[in-house]
Amino acid sequence: PHTRRVFDPSSKSRLTAHDLGRFPGDTLFDRIARAVCRAGCLPRKELFEAWEVARRVRRRFRGGRVLDLCAGHGLLGQLMLLLDDSSPEVQLIDPNLPPSAAAIHRALLDTWPRLEGRVHHRVCSIVDTEVDSADIVVSVHACGSLTDQVIATAIASRARVAVMPCCHHLDVAETGGLTGWLDGPTAVDVVRASNLHARGWSVWTQTIPATITPHNRLLMAAPPDER
Repeated sequence: PHTRRVFDPSSKSRLTAHDLGRFPGDTLFDRIARAVCRAGCLPRKELFEAWEVARRVRRRFRGGRVLDLCAGHGLLGQLMLLLDDSSPEVQLIDPNLPPSAAAIHRALLDTWPRLEGRVHHRVCSIVDTEVDSADIVVSVHACGSLTDQVIATAIASRARVAVMPCCHHLDVAETGGLTGWLDGPTAVDVVRASNLHARGWSVWTQTIPATITPHNRLLMAAPPDER
């Protein structure tokens, strides 16, 4: 007998118009998914990653300009606006923004005209990014030490921050001597959270479903005056 293929949320296959029927509902997620399908350029796993991260971050952090660092296609930052319209704008920052980032934005704009003029693409590095204390700094899978640069940028400006790390380079990353108890990547992320806590920051740790990505640890932090 024919076995129906499971729709794998971790797949790197692009979502296209052929997938529109998989998202028939009127929920915000389904509407976003259909827009992304019409754009025809986003890997499936990035839709699910961005959605799971954005909704967890918005439960904790409201308002503020959103800075999506190492933004790639820029979906995460725009979902932050769709989930909380009180944010004035999002800046999608990446030294190598892919051309498809514009296609994703156009597809979302067709459905949500209120995004007009509020989504700004900036080709620059993390270190050249100006951050205000009222901002929210977010980043998904900034590779290796780039996650540490994102955190350092937020710390320097006392801005709220949320990161989901990946590609832990254990030859240079700080493990805090914890690898006798923890696997290397977990030790690195524990040290990141501990360092923020030692500075007096409020820290929250969560995970998104591992069926989407094994690099699923979400670290959120806010400076003492934002408690």
